Amino acid sequence: MPVSPDMAEDLAAAVSTLYEQAELALIEKVTQALAEGLDSPLWAELKLHAIGNLRTAIEEIIAVLQVDSAGAIHQALTEAYDRGQQAAIVELGALATGPALAAAEALPTAPAVDRLAAALVQETGPVHARILRAGLDVYRQVVAHVTSAPLLGATTRREAAGRALQQFAARGVTGFVDRSGRAWNMTSYVEMATRSALGRAAVQAHADRLAAAGVDLVLVSDSPEECERCRPWEGKVLRRDGPSGADEVEVEHTTEDDRMVRVRVAGSLPEARAAGLLHPNCRHSISIYLPGVTRPRPKPPARATYEQSQKQRALERQVRAWKRRAAAAVDDATRTRATARVRDYQGRIRQLVADTGLPRKSHREQIDVPAKPATATRPAAPARRAVR
Repeated sequence: MPVSPDMAEDLAAAVSTLYEQAELALIEKVTQALAEGLDSPLWAELKLHAIGNLRTAIEEIIAVLQVDSAGAIHQALTEAYDRGQQAAIVELGALATGPALAAAEALPTAPAVDRLAAALVQETGPVHARILRAGLDVYRQVVAHVTSAPLLGATTRREAAGRALQQFAARGVTGFVDRSGRAWNMTSYVEMATRSALGRAAVQAHADRLAAAGVDLVLVSDSPEECERCRPWEGKVLRRDGPSGADEVEVEHTTEDDRMVRVRVAGSLPEARAAGLLHPNCRHSISIYLPGVTRPRPKPPARATYEQSQKQRALERQVRAWKRRAAAAVDDATRTRATARVRDYQGRIRQLVADTGLPRKSHREQIDVPAKPATATRPAAPARRAVR
């Protein structure tokens, strides 16, 4: 059974949902704190004195998130690693040889998973500090913006605060930059990092299992809707590990003793991954290459272009962004406008799906709102109420 980052994609939701809940809880806490007493002429003074209460509320959200996310990360990586191992076992079982039988024995997963989990926890760690800073910063900015115009009436003050909160809700908690220099908001950044780590775990488990069976060559699938980074590696044979660079090697036939066959190897799996193969959202898979036996499979028909699939993801992000704006609305009119934009973007997704045949992933258009305020003593993950 081939292994692909896609096989662990569903597991990332358990982690990213926690951060999405935290972001929404932050938006709601800041909105509620600012909206309270907004019509009072002493509003600015009251808000400056109440900032300590907001800090405590945000720190409580972070404390729960740190505990819940660490457990969810470890659980998701364990499952991803197990899936990768099982994929290799299925492939090795077809060989019916001594090495395949030996590889069917369970390899220890805890050390590998612990290393992967520690790396992901470290990568997402700065997110927690950013949550506190973002919440307090926007709170102070709104207070400063409103007090900079002392002659504003109550209605205009409410509009000014509402505009600032809508801008915060639209962008979410920002300030995260990946290695390529791309900026992300918190939930998208955590989702990207988690999906990448889970994909690595599945592929690494598959490779570890093949190494135990003495299998050195793997085959990259030829998949539709591929991107420019993956296209050079499609249908190519790679070394599971070892030196980079293309080469032609002579290896023994899989089923015929003493018969040698020549195989064109395009490089190593680590080399291909470093070049972009098996990135998050990648549809390619890796499978065992059996010299003299494995034959190229026909490329499945494409439902759409890679660009169209990425357009769908962009529209999904807009849906979630406008749902956050609805959550940060301080009046019914703003909430109604935000909801209308949600429906507009959902309509665009429906049209794109109808035009291309891409599957609609409604779960990616939802945001999960905590059913009740988070508390630091709560042992389980926060209850979830999907906003559709």
